[in-house]
Amino acid sequence: MCLAIPGKIVSIDGKHAIVDFGGIRRKADISFIENPAVGEYLLVHVGFGIQKVDAEVARETYRLLAEVEKEELQRELSNDNQ
Repeated sequence: MCLAIPGKIVSIDGKHAIVDFGGIRRKADISFIENPAVGEYLLVHVGFGIQKVDAEVARETYRLLAEVEKEELQRELSNDNQ
């Protein structure tokens, strides 16, 4: 399964950007993104920006990921108690 994570561009240097993923910042190649700008959100997969997304899509994705994480933690705790 492949997963692209949304992040916000905080700086750009040529074909690379520093992207913020909910407080974690990583360098990403933005060669595939047309006219990237600081403040925009991207989907990033294995270090490559692959698509622009709006802020609401990014927020909803983070909400869903947090929900999955919570359910997984509850499942693990349930299994530990058996």
